[in-house]
Amino acid sequence: MTELLAPAGNPESLDAAIGEGADAVYVGLKSFNARLRSSNFAWREFEAAVQSVHRMGRKIYVTVNTVCEEHETERLYRLLSYLNKIGPDGLIVQDFGVVRMCQEFFPGLELHASTQMNVESAAAANLLCRQGIKRMVLARELGLDEIKSIRDKTGAQLEIFVHGALCVSESGLCLFSSFLGGKSANRGMCTQACRRFYSAEVSSGSREGYYFSPCDMQLISHVPALMQMGIESFKIEGRMKSADYVGAVTAAYRYVMDHWEQDRKGSIAEGRRILSTDFARAKTDYWYGFKTVQDGVEEAGQKILNPDQAGGTGIYLGNVSAVRDALDHEKAQLQPGSGPVRMALIRGGSYDPDPGDSIRLHRSDDTGRESHKVRVVTMDDKGRRWVDIPPGFSGGDSVYLLQTKSMGKRYRRVLPQDLSRFRRQPGAERLPVMDLTPLDKSGLPWFPEGVWAQVSTIADAHTIQALHPVRTIIELNRETEYDLLNKDSAEKPILPVPKKMTVISLDPFFAEGGAEHGAEVLDALFDRGYRTFVVNNLAHINLLRGKDGVRLIAGPYLYTFNRWAVSFLENQNIMAFQMPYENSARNLEQTFIDAQERSRVLIPVFAYPALFRMRFKMPASYDFTYFSDKEDMGFKVNSTDDGSFVVPEVPFSIADKISVLKGKGWKRFLVDFSKTKVGKSDTRALLSIMQGRSVIPQAHRFNWKDGFYDPEKLEAYQKAAERNAAASAGSAGGAGKGRKSPRPQKSAGKGTGRR
Repeated sequence: MTELLAPAGNPESLDAAIGEGADAVYVGLKSFNARLRSSNFAWREFEAAVQSVHRMGRKIYVTVNTVCEEHETERLYRLLSYLNKIGPDGLIVQDFGVVRMCQEFFPGLELHASTQMNVESAAAANLLCRQGIKRMVLARELGLDEIKSIRDKTGAQLEIFVHGALCVSESGLCLFSSFLGGKSANRGMCTQACRRFYSAEVSSGSREGYYFSPCDMQLISHVPALMQMGIESFKIEGRMKSADYVGAVTAAYRYVMDHWEQDRKGSIAEGRRILSTDFARAKTDYWYGFKTVQDGVEEAGQKILNPDQAGGTGIYLGNVSAVRDALDHEKAQLQPGSGPVRMALIRGGSYDPDPGDSIRLHRSDDTGRESHKVRVVTMDDKGRRWVDIPPGFSGGDSVYLLQTKSMGKRYRRVLPQDLSRFRRQPGAERLPVMDLTPLDKSGLPWFPEGVWAQVSTIADAHTIQALHPVRTIIELNRETEYDLLNKDSAEKPILPVPKKMTVISLDPFFAEGGAEHGAEVLDALFDRGYRTFVVNNLAHINLLRGKDGVRLIAGPYLYTFNRWAVSFLENQNIMAFQMPYENSARNLEQTFIDAQERSRVLIPVFAYPALFRMRFKMPASYDFTYFSDKEDMGFKVNSTDDGSFVVPEVPFSIADKISVLKGKGWKRFLVDFSKTKVGKSDTRALLSIMQGRSVIPQAHRFNWKDGFYDPEKLEAYQKAAERNAAASAGSAGGAGKGRKSPRPQKSAGKGTGRR
């Protein structure tokens, strides 16, 4: 029996989901979940929700689906202990550290692998099954045939998204928002860089558009086929959407699931009719309907991208043309204690919102968006309609209609009115120390000290030898696969170094449609004598398991932001680790404490990191390579037979910090030229930089110095600054000016150089 799983970003959405027949709901708490910008549940509300939902015979899952830094692990442990006492039906997780901690201390908690864990093959699902994970939330970039193949090859429960917003990037692999300011998608802080307005450089000059803002997924017509396939759970995306949205979408899928066997065509038509009130973006079924994987690679981009489609959801109502404080008679229409109220004129659309309508406001500079239910509408003496809006919005911000009042329904309240008896919260438990596996006296002889270099072509592997790397890493793609398996022979060697000094780096997206071929390629490479691999997907570990003499390095996409995640991978016989590109110096040092542990880490010091990784070629109309955002920050997009990649114009670089890093016990450094062309001048410049004689102008430090954006720290910083300013003003007797504190926000360098 297929479960219908609906989002509950707040108690009102919970009411709507249960009221329209959801079998289960998923909720987030105030931390460690991938929708931190939604309101989420307070402790009392969550405890009450678990009890109430269970009494109704439904299930409730909680999201703990972000990566966790080392300094947060004790707080994570306390959260897991709390959840273990409350008893939700499952935890949706991304971080391997969460899995490892639950294995050690909370084996009774049921775990579901989040789509952020990047599971898109039976090989990955089966590895996780052996680790005790019961359900896999499959990546959204899969077709029906691929899902069926996974269903046939694994005993794991499978959950798929059937409706809601899409990420243009492959799930769990987006670094764009993090690169722009530390607001990592892997930390629940995504600023939706894909929805932004960009300027592209074309032959005629410049063209603007929402080039990477995808349509929304809608699989209502595929429900019968997916149910016949035996999929355990259909998931609706939308923890940041309104209760009206959740209710309407849940009702539509509930109807089709209950009636398709009696009337397949009629039930789907009724489901579509119910969904006609979903004023979100244009709809797509994405990878469904392609005859082959290659058809999807060629055509999926055209299917989900439209540069003229605004990044926002809903029907466009216009822009805010003027804002003022609410007048007394307007405030009187609100509940006491509603807080400050702002009123706005909205111009440019064809519909005027009424009280009870749900709208969504987008700041013109892309720094934020917020849903809001209109409460007050008044006319001034000039006949203009003023509408209340949330604080923080101003002239030029755009407004969209999400739901009209007439569509809204009243639902029976799930939570009890009195929450006073629900008092549990995370306690003060101390997390036991996690000791990593010590190396024997010989260490890792195949993991030498020095500079490692990574490239995407064999030609670049020759060029990069000017750096005298101790190991050359070759990215496995269609071009290098052909070269390594069809040209390499004893009579005609093509590599600049012996195979024992060559490492093969595997792509982080390993989809079921290419799994059989991928397994054959790995077997062939092993038979040719390649023994060292950088693995970036759980499927790689499964496929290389048991090969005699194979050596695995956990790549940057097998995220190791804490010691517990490292321990999980150690249990998969991985003893060497490449630092994730998003990591900071502080967190890296806290994760790997001493020289012995640091001898197992490869630190990227130079790279053009892939910010978006897309499983399709860009549409034919995208006749450009370079584009920029409103701050004139430049990027480059490349389409290949392996998909498309967006990289920054200026590199990430801490190459000038190598001498400092050596002093702290780090001895292995990676120069990564993947996704770009290597020139002789590049190698000469890098040699100079690594020897400490210069720096790269305007190079990006990513999160190396400042770490992830942390709203809690920012709030504490602002409060401290206010206290210091008040104290300074008081001590000066009002005569002097307090010194202005530095701003905590990071500023991204504007790039001009290109690779």
